[in-house]
Amino acid sequence: MPLYEIETNQHIMIGWADSTDEARDIAGEHYPDEEVVRVTKRPRDIWVISKSLLGIESQAEPCDTARDCLSRASGDKIHAIRLYMLDTGSDMQEAQRAIETNMSLGW
Repeated sequence: MPLYEIETNQHIMIGWADSTDEARDIAGEHYPDEEVVRVTKRPRDIWVISKSLLGIESQAEPCDTARDCLSRASGDKIHAIRLYMLDTGSDMQEAQRAIETNMSLGW
């Protein structure tokens, strides 16, 4: 199954799909309020992002709870912070740090 890069007006997604139309459907399923602006079939079956290019120097591990909150909030940072606070009982600063760190790690 080919790998597609799907860009909306707010996100860039990478996913497997059988066709360009299916790739658009995937974006619509996960981000229904966003407009798909570009769909590109990748030439290889992997996607590589340089951590140094993104400015990630630490060896921090992604937090599954923070990533789940980001997913449930459809990438809305403020909503994800609130969800993280509810799920973990964390204070605002700790929740913000967890969410922002996971955003920088490419949730």
